[in-house]
Amino acid sequence: MDFAPSPLSAELASRLSRFMDDLVLPSLGDWNRYADAGVYPHDVLEPLKASARDTGLWNLFLPSLRDDQPGTRLSNVDFAPLCEIMGRVPWAAEVFNSSAPDTGNMELLQLFATPEQRLAWLDPLLAGEVRSCFAMSEPDVASSDATNIATRIEPDGDDLVINGRKWFITGANHPLCRHVFLLGRSADVGAQDDHHHDAHSIVVVPIDAAGLTIERNIPVMDHQAIEGHCELVFRDVRVPRSNLLGEWGRGFALAQARLGPGRVHHCMRTIGQCELALELMTERALERRTFGARLADFANIQDWIALSRIEIDQARLLVMHAAWRMDQQGNAAARVDVAAIKVVAAQLQTRVLDRAIQVFGAMGLTPDTPLARLWSWGRALRLLDGPDEVHLRTVARNELARAKTRRGANAAHMMRWKAPSESHYSGST
Repeated sequence: MDFAPSPLSAELASRLSRFMDDLVLPSLGDWNRYADAGVYPHDVLEPLKASARDTGLWNLFLPSLRDDQPGTRLSNVDFAPLCEIMGRVPWAAEVFNSSAPDTGNMELLQLFATPEQRLAWLDPLLAGEVRSCFAMSEPDVASSDATNIATRIEPDGDDLVINGRKWFITGANHPLCRHVFLLGRSADVGAQDDHHHDAHSIVVVPIDAAGLTIERNIPVMDHQAIEGHCELVFRDVRVPRSNLLGEWGRGFALAQARLGPGRVHHCMRTIGQCELALELMTERALERRTFGARLADFANIQDWIALSRIEIDQARLLVMHAAWRMDQQGNAAARVDVAAIKVVAAQLQTRVLDRAIQVFGAMGLTPDTPLARLWSWGRALRLLDGPDEVHLRTVARNELARAKTRRGANAAHMMRWKAPSESHYSGST
């Protein structure tokens, strides 16, 4: 089991780090000024995107590449460290055309789209000319069980008609968002039916389609993301049947196919943010003095620093193991590993950021540092992409299934040990 980056990955990581230090970090102030004014920072992003293309830091992760597709084909193990580097600035992934949900949607198109669909939807995404979003979660059902999804997709002649409501749809408010990849119910199948995983389909809907309304951009933890976590309403939205992605009734399987790599990306970006928080925490602890000593001299602060280092390294190894398994055995084989890393990374972020905020004191609650924003995003991740409880259930069920196959094998360990007889002892009492 080897998590060492390939020479290509290591070389890209070195160039990516330089790009972040030399170009992205100096742009943070301009980005924030635009975002605070409610204006998407195209003037900041477009020159950075052009530089990323020119330096070969573009479309860093793709499952496959044609000769005419721009980008660098990397495995999950090779791409994961790059996500950690990009994650230190939450919006940086867009600079390299490697941000969610576009990476997952591009992967879907490469795996399941027709040649005509690739030309219409994939090529503009690969070129960074447009953005997209993925609409799955709904307000009226428990979307953590995707078989509950109720938005209807009905055939009508040469069209498909869509009715329903989606929410927390990331990226729908982005000014370059052109398409919604929508998961909807296309058959009446009960939850107990053997074919309940065949009741949904994925349809690509233009963002400006008649009947599609962006009702609101929902604030998350009292922060409104400029790209949007939106509520969308579909009222008799019509699209051609040719906008069906993949096979009719196979939407659930398609949605699952895009989640594994995407969660590795999320988790490694989280680890990058935790590394940043640890660096800020240790620097603050060395600089700040109270009660006649540096914060770094207090045992409890040292414990926080040590625990953060240990937990970050543990989480990184677990995520890399999941990436390795996907590369070696396929996404389906890594299903339990992916569930585990989603829980570990989100909880890691809230713990490490909480410690860093405590070291900074009241300043850690303000926009003067990135800590409060990163903590709130970590807390949101415990629900986004599936709540902790669902992923824990996946891991537990796997353990219980393994236990059933070996039932009785540990009986010898449960035997009652007898105390040795007195004859085993020597000497007097």
